[in-house]
Amino acid sequence: MIRFLSRKRAFTLIELLVVIAIIAILIGLLLPAVQKVREAAARISCSNNMKQLALAVQNYAGANNSALPAAFYRVGNGSVGELPYSGQNTLTLILPFLEQEALYKFGTTAQPGSPPFYNANFNGTVMRAQTIKAFVCPSDFEMSNGFTQNQVGSWGGSSYAGNFQVFGMSRNTSWGTSYNAQYNVGNIPDGTSNTIGFSEKLTLCGSAPGYNFWTWPGGDWGNLSWAPMIALSPWAGQWNQLPQIKPIPIANCDPYRPSTGHSAGIQCGLMDGSVRSVSSTISQATWQNALTPDDGNTLASNW
Repeated sequence: MIRFLSRKRAFTLIELLVVIAIIAILIGLLLPAVQKVREAAARISCSNNMKQLALAVQNYAGANNSALPAAFYRVGNGSVGELPYSGQNTLTLILPFLEQEALYKFGTTAQPGSPPFYNANFNGTVMRAQTIKAFVCPSDFEMSNGFTQNQVGSWGGSSYAGNFQVFGMSRNTSWGTSYNAQYNVGNIPDGTSNTIGFSEKLTLCGSAPGYNFWTWPGGDWGNLSWAPMIALSPWAGQWNQLPQIKPIPIANCDPYRPSTGHSAGIQCGLMDGSVRSVSSTISQATWQNALTPDDGNTLASNW
């Protein structure tokens, strides 16, 4: 019997190139969709964090006779110096309402040498080197595992900042320098739903650089560009300027202004506990009105 041997036909070079081209086109079509899904997930996570901050302020007020947490809180006396719980800010003061009560208690309990809050030791690590999940936005492209690249193990970062116009316009200089809220949660003149309490602020911003450290004590410490605060009037002349949407290169970022890694807008927590995504098309006047709790102006339609 004669058997005919068949030879399997191989791909030609042209056919192989066509297949590769088709695969490349499919990948090119798929990547933007994947990136959009990732950004949507990051935006939702960021919004959830902001919601926690906004509600934590409400719970803080509920536990403190409607008082709001201070922008910067420094206490002590001339002979002893700063007390253990001194050197705080809005973010540290709301820790007990972010399921971080154990951490907060270490910072407000007397320890050897009576260190201020940011240098209190918690399980072998000083407070300023701790990282808090609720303070980390996945779209903050300058942060990795809670730190900027050159601050690992030194100062933990935050992707969020409080509004100084709400939390810090009343100054107390009885000892050190504290900046407190001039209103409580129930008597904000423009209403809680019309007033920004928090916004996003990138962990690293500018060429100086400007950081956003969650334990930065502020007050008379200087270098307020490192404080988790926006709208720092009267020190920052640009306190009322618009948020920076995905500022690249980062060297051009202004550390005194709000900033975000999202491309569609910036997340803001309002004083009624709600969260709003503010578009990049908002006018400067409307943004300033939303920052200021007592200007008497209504928010325009671009809000």
